[in-house]
Amino acid sequence: MPRVLRRILPARNTRGTSLRLDEVAMVERGMAASTSQPPRPRRTFRAILQARRNATRAAKTARRAAKLARKEQRARERRDLWQDAKNLPNLLTFLRILMIPAVLVFLERGSPRACFWAAVIYSLAAITDMLDGWLARRQGLVSILGKFLDPLADKLIVAAVLVWLVSMGRIPAWAVVVLLSREITITALRSIASSEGLVIAAGDGGKLKTALQMVGIICLIVGYPYDFWLFVSFGRIDFVHVGRLLVYLSIVFSITSAASYLQLFAQAIERKNRPSAERPG
Repeated sequence: MPRVLRRILPARNTRGTSLRLDEVAMVERGMAASTSQPPRPRRTFRAILQARRNATRAAKTARRAAKLARKEQRARERRDLWQDAKNLPNLLTFLRILMIPAVLVFLERGSPRACFWAAVIYSLAAITDMLDGWLARRQGLVSILGKFLDPLADKLIVAAVLVWLVSMGRIPAWAVVVLLSREITITALRSIASSEGLVIAAGDGGKLKTALQMVGIICLIVGYPYDFWLFVSFGRIDFVHVGRLLVYLSIVFSITSAASYLQLFAQAIERKNRPSAERPG
């Protein structure tokens, strides 16, 4: 019997009480359990406070690292954007945008000489429109910035010149409304198709429309009758009438090409939404 029990038994027996055997067994089991389990470490208030401080420092460090990574990513994107802006095709696109106010300034003067120089500048802008795309594909410089700026520059210069020609009385307003409405509609459809992962190439009608519209606008900018010859003399030609005729023809091709594009867009959406089981092959 353990010493503790030996000490307890005489003490309790002196008070006239007897200790049962089962009580002795319970006391022995309790003492054995208390000696076999290691004592639980006590966490002091200082340790808890220190752990919270460490967790706060770690969270701040993680936030600081994430913020620094975002700054580096933005700086890298800015560098890439600046490098794209400095390549030759995009510089030509920027030049085409800068030509817009020059064309309008010469048109505002309204003299035959000023309108002639306005037509020359617009022709140079049309040449840069064809040249920048060719250079970008040939030199492998196709970029996101170029894909955004090239159609934007085309729409800006065409819309600005057409609206200015309306104020000069060289083209009716309804023709400009039809042309600009068509451009806005097709641009919106192309944006939707791009977001859906669809690629719809421009048809021959759209390319013919662009060519007729470009030549027609140049004739409208010239705006005065001139003696015209090309190997043979064609006599005196009023370029306003020629320009209107070409723009009206471009409106016809604009409507037909827009209808064709709408049909191709609807077919592409239908093929995409068709279940895979119904697709051929």
